[in-house]
Amino acid sequence: MKLLFDENLSPVLPAALSDCYGDCQHVRDVGLKASPDDDVWRFAARNELAIVTKDSDFRQRSFLHGHPPKVIWIGLGNCSTNMVEDLLRRRMNEVAEFLADPVKAFLVLS
Repeated sequence: MKLLFDENLSPVLPAALSDCYGDCQHVRDVGLKASPDDDVWRFAARNELAIVTKDSDFRQRSFLHGHPPKVIWIGLGNCSTNMVEDLLRRRMNEVAEFLADPVKAFLVLS
């Protein structure tokens, strides 16, 4: 599963989740730290990555433009990195089904 973690999520998540989400990257690791959302969106689309974010701007962009890229929105509010990691582990099957679906563009995990 190819995921791109947005800047508002910890850069340790790709390594922490590599056992179940093998192809994860963080915007910081691909030269997109502090980049405009447009740049992150285009990079994810070009590289067939789903954006994982807590940013409501990506939620709105997904509603307006559809996919690619797909967007996984973490709706936990103020939480720890461990809580995000646990959520993504528990919902791994749902994420896999979402990414495989040719129609769905947006997934909320909370």
